[in-house]
Amino acid sequence: MSSMKRAASLKRTSIVVALMSIIGAASAQSTTGSLYGSAPGAAGASIIVESDSGLKRTVEVNANGRYTLGALPVGKYTVTLQRDGKVVQQRDNVQLKVGAGTDVSFAEAAATTLETVTVTAAQLPKIDVTNTVSRSVITSEQLDVLPLGRSAEAIALLAPGVVAGSEAFLNGSRSSLSFGGASVTENAYYLNGFNATNPLNNIGGVSLPYGSIDQQETFTGGYGASYGRSTGGVINQLGKRGTNQWRFGVQTTWQPAALAESPRDILYPDRALPAGYELEDPTLPGSLYRSRRGDGADRTTYSGYVSGPLIEDRLFVHVAGEVDKSSGVLTHNIESAQQVKRHYTINAPKFYGKIDWNINDSNTLEYTRIQNTDRYDAYHRSYDYATRSEGERTGTFANTTKLKDNYDIFKFTSYLSDDLTLSALWGRSRQRNLDANPLDSSNPFISGANNQDPAMTGGRPIRNDQVAINDKASNAGSSTRGLRVDLQYRIGDHELTAGIDNMTFNASNEGQAMTGPGHAWIYSRIAPGSSPAPGFGITPPGGDGYFVQKYIFSSTTSMSLQQKAYYLEDRWQVTPDWLLTLGLRNDKFTNYNSAGAAYVESGDQWAPRLGAAWDVFGDSSLKVFANLGRYYLALPNSVAIRGASASTYTREYFTYSGIDANGNPTGLTALGPGPVSSNNEYWQTPDPRSVAPSDLKSQFQDELILGFEKTLGDSWNSGAKATYRRLQTAIDDTCDAGRISDKLDAMGVDSSALDLPGCVIFNPGKTNTFLVKKRDGSGYVPVSMSGADWGLGGQKAKRDYVAVDLFVEHPMRNNWYGRVDYTWSRNFGNTEGQVKSDLGQKDVSKTQDWDSSYLMEYAGGYLANDRRHQLKGYGAYQFTDEWTASATLRVMSGAPKTCLGYYGADESDPIRYGSSYHYCNGSPSRPGDAGRQPWTARLDLGVMYRPAFAQKQLAFGLDVFNVLNQRRPLQSEAKYQEGPYTVSNIYGIGTYFTAPRSVRLTASYDF
Repeated sequence: MSSMKRAASLKRTSIVVALMSIIGAASAQSTTGSLYGSAPGAAGASIIVESDSGLKRTVEVNANGRYTLGALPVGKYTVTLQRDGKVVQQRDNVQLKVGAGTDVSFAEAAATTLETVTVTAAQLPKIDVTNTVSRSVITSEQLDVLPLGRSAEAIALLAPGVVAGSEAFLNGSRSSLSFGGASVTENAYYLNGFNATNPLNNIGGVSLPYGSIDQQETFTGGYGASYGRSTGGVINQLGKRGTNQWRFGVQTTWQPAALAESPRDILYPDRALPAGYELEDPTLPGSLYRSRRGDGADRTTYSGYVSGPLIEDRLFVHVAGEVDKSSGVLTHNIESAQQVKRHYTINAPKFYGKIDWNINDSNTLEYTRIQNTDRYDAYHRSYDYATRSEGERTGTFANTTKLKDNYDIFKFTSYLSDDLTLSALWGRSRQRNLDANPLDSSNPFISGANNQDPAMTGGRPIRNDQVAINDKASNAGSSTRGLRVDLQYRIGDHELTAGIDNMTFNASNEGQAMTGPGHAWIYSRIAPGSSPAPGFGITPPGGDGYFVQKYIFSSTTSMSLQQKAYYLEDRWQVTPDWLLTLGLRNDKFTNYNSAGAAYVESGDQWAPRLGAAWDVFGDSSLKVFANLGRYYLALPNSVAIRGASASTYTREYFTYSGIDANGNPTGLTALGPGPVSSNNEYWQTPDPRSVAPSDLKSQFQDELILGFEKTLGDSWNSGAKATYRRLQTAIDDTCDAGRISDKLDAMGVDSSALDLPGCVIFNPGKTNTFLVKKRDGSGYVPVSMSGADWGLGGQKAKRDYVAVDLFVEHPMRNNWYGRVDYTWSRNFGNTEGQVKSDLGQKDVSKTQDWDSSYLMEYAGGYLANDRRHQLKGYGAYQFTDEWTASATLRVMSGAPKTCLGYYGADESDPIRYGSSYHYCNGSPSRPGDAGRQPWTARLDLGVMYRPAFAQKQLAFGLDVFNVLNQRRPLQSEAKYQEGPYTVSNIYGIGTYFTAPRSVRLTASYDF
């Protein structure tokens, strides 16, 4: 047989042995990889694998000349074919990738002389025919070279279909992401196999020190039954571990503000208005809204690590630390409560420690410790917009915020036999969530000072030293604990995996409280003769339309959540070229309020998963694959805030005859009834049996993926994939209690004898049964509410995502690698998900959508995370032994714009929500009808120098981000009006922008 024919034969058998791998290639929380291959003519010989941390495994080559070893910790391995105690062939430096099998096959084994071969990436099969998942893996070697932000999110943005979430949704100072059209709360984060998603609201998660990331998997769909609780995507980070060689290293990066461009100033929009409409302040269009000249930040990081054996081949340690500090300046806009320049610092130290114990060659124990802090502090200096000059310190401060997370993770793996593996993982975390002001002013927060009546201020707005409207309890925080056990058994052509996956989340004193005296003042102006809130019976203020609101919002509470799951999965090699993955998962979610009473109990939720892969030619050169699955998403703990616990959200409307020196209105005259609340939030604890229906279904989504991957010659890979995601059920709240009353009355029940709930959680468009408490305490009355009963007609929650991904890739060969992805997608419906980006609403599953049928008229359109076109690329070229150049590229079309105004042609307010309806200038305005944000293009370039005189242990790097210096809006203000026929001066103004060009310098030394 010729060598070419032999290679084809070996590739043809690779899928058979790959299936025998004990790990599931589609595991979203996987921390291991597998080795498999062929050794023709070597039946009865042994394959010995040894990791760089001393772990040894031995397996016999079977009668068909094949072998497999699974559940191997990620790392570098030596693979040896041995017969009668003598080495026949050996492969060195075999790098395992997480969640994947690596083919290490041997030639005819008749020879008895040693033939050592170093396996490189170019020598390994280009197409992985052993799985059907949609994922990307970035290794530490790539992270060292590519010009990337030092975060999990920056790495994940390299994957197709992943876009940055609205900057309204931050996790401390860290950003958020949207995967495949889903909202930012639908993702999952894992660190060394343990759930590290934000335990309160599911926005973002914790990541490792950048230099400690060994590999990062980014899943965009199609993972198997062993994992769930995500209808978006998954970020799975694996940390580095100690080996038999001691290693030390230090690194520093510097990103100076002096080498960065300033962001652009922001002006008030200048637009023509239809007849009958006027601006809140007609003098402002075209004038300066926010100065950003000179705004910027210096960022430095210092990191180091120690890694090596405490006991050779048995006990290893890897310890790393990172100090990340940013110091910068930003200017408040001209309407802010404080006319200042904010001088801020962000301190984000991280610690990562890992101990690995090879108890013996059949049992291993791992311990991981992670500490992650994100602290924000700032002081103010006065700023004069008239002269655009900065003054002295004002004695005021921005709120200090601090997220501090600690994780302890234990994992035990036992190779009970060649065919049976047991793994158990237990972990816990604790988070402290600080949000308070160092000044602790007793004054109320003043909003809209520019809208104070100039007849009383002389045209100079009156403010005070209160800089924040809300803060948090001093002991707010969360904790988690989780247990996962997996048993994997290989029998014949089947690999069976069964397991449990349980998590518990607890939160204490989370939510928000008012600063100062417990209320704020909001100054406004409306067109003369108009009512600020006609739905509440508020009378017009008269005169020139000036009025003030007394605003109270408080929601501090405690809560908990339990998530339990079990699953069974079979990876079945039907034929040598066909692989089927058949799985079934059951998830149960239970949410508890501050009293420990359950208000949501999901019951059994069955999620089938089916995957198929066809190695068309049997040589790993063309794979056709498909995946069909259902995925459930739990309600995070934060749903209890306002949703299932007491809260206050009220406003009172007044005219005033004066303003004191601290901005308090005097001479108040009420324009209507006392405190009013759109959602009836008057600090009354909702009945846990009434706040949610007894038959509430969790949010779930069905996903279908079809695709292929094909080699192009010896150096290129290519592929195409079509994805269809449909949201089948959503959860939100609705606050139209009158509809429940109408249904009860139609049933012949006296609704006046019942305690009607204010807002309730429900499945939009579905039929749910609620229990309404009798006022005499004698029990509950069940009432079934359909979509028609809520006034929705046949309307239900809808979110459809359709995408086509194309890619071409050049794996590392001839000193360079690169990949380019193009994605066309369409994200359409009336429900973004659990949050609402265009208004920055992060009250999970409690957005204003679905609060009333009026809000859902013309709500169907292009959703906030819709990006019709995306082009992404990254790569590196080593043009000498010492110099390497790299680049990343992201080009994409803009997000759809939204215009929310008063209701209908008559500018009414039927549910007292103000400018919240899908009408603009009295005409319907669906999401996207107002246009789109501009296209953005970001090119980042890097170069690295590793001098030969330092044995390449020393490295210097230079990265330039946003080389083209595009500074374009990513999002704009969606609220159109301040009152009927009164247009907001800031409607359409840019709220978030692309970052201007910046430069980063890097130096590192490893020894």
